Amino acid sequence: MKGTDKPFNDVIAHKQNVEGYPGTSRGKLPLPIKLLGYILFGSFILTVVIGVFGIFIAN
Repeated sequence: MKGTDKPFNDVIAHKQNVEGYPGTSRGKLPLPIKLLGYILFGSFILTVVIGVFGIFIAN
């Protein structure tokens, strides 16, 4: 913990020691999960765009 982040009481100090104290840095996802996310979200957006154009072409 940093100087200004002193715990309010012993209960809070124990909780922070047991559970850990969150840092400011963000974690990164592994590459396979990141690629799967890109593929899933990309295919969803592409399906929506094709569906919207398909509705206008069909009418």
